[in-house]
Amino acid sequence: MQENSKINFFILGIFIFLGLSTLGYFFQNAVISYKQYDRSVKVKGLSEKEYKADIVIWPISYTEVNNNLEQMYSSIDKNNEKIYNFLTSNGIEKSEISFSAPIITDKVAQQYGNEKINYRYNAFQTITVYSKNIDLVRDVKKSISKLGKQGIVFSGNNYTNQTEYIFTKLNEIKPKMIEEATKKAREVAQKFAIDSKSKLGKIKRASQGQFSISQRDKNNPQIKKIRVVSTVEYYLTD
Repeated sequence: MQENSKINFFILGIFIFLGLSTLGYFFQNAVISYKQYDRSVKVKGLSEKEYKADIVIWPISYTEVNNNLEQMYSSIDKNNEKIYNFLTSNGIEKSEISFSAPIITDKVAQQYGNEKINYRYNAFQTITVYSKNIDLVRDVKKSISKLGKQGIVFSGNNYTNQTEYIFTKLNEIKPKMIEEATKKAREVAQKFAIDSKSKLGKIKRASQGQFSISQRDKNNPQIKKIRVVSTVEYYLTD
C-alpha cells in the first residue's frame, strides 16, 4: 500500500512538472510575441486641395458729411439709389442686396474744448452684396469707381469692410481628402517598414487632424487652399 502511494505521488509530481513547464513555455512565447507585436511606427499623411469659394460677401461702405441732418438723410437716400441701380444694372440680383441703417455721428456732441468742426454730422452707410456668383461680383467690383465719379466717398480701408469669400462644401470633400491623407500615411509607413526590414501590420491607432481653409494668395482670395493631416500608427512585425 505504501509502495503504491509513493508511485502515485511520483507520477503526480511528473505531471505537475510537465504542466508547469508547458505553461512556462507558452507564457514565455506569449511575452515575446506581445513585445514583437507592440513595435509600431507613427506617420503623418497630408491631403491638400484647391477649391473655388462658393459665396461672396461684399460690403460697400461710404461716408457722407453735412451740417443739416435732414439734408444728410436725403443725400444718403440718393447715394443708396445710385448704388442699387448700379448693382442691378450690372447683373446683381435684387435679393442679393441689403441695406443697413446708417451710423450717424454728431461731432458737436463729441466736441472737446475749442476744437474746430467743419461738418457737424458724419454718416457711415453700408450696402452688402451676398451672392453665389463669384465671378460676376468680382467684375462689378472692378468698375465701382464709376460711382466715385458721381460724388460717393467710399470707405475701402476699414477692416470690417473687406470682401469675404466663403467655401461651404467642406463636408462634401472631407471623405475623399481623409482617404487620400490616410493612403499617403500608409505609403510612408510601408517605406519605413521596408527600410527597417519589417512588415507593416494593422493600424494601432489613428487620428484625423482639423481641416484648415486659407486663401491661396492675397491676389486670389476666392481660391481656397484646404488641407488636412492624418496621423496613423501601425504595428510592425518581423
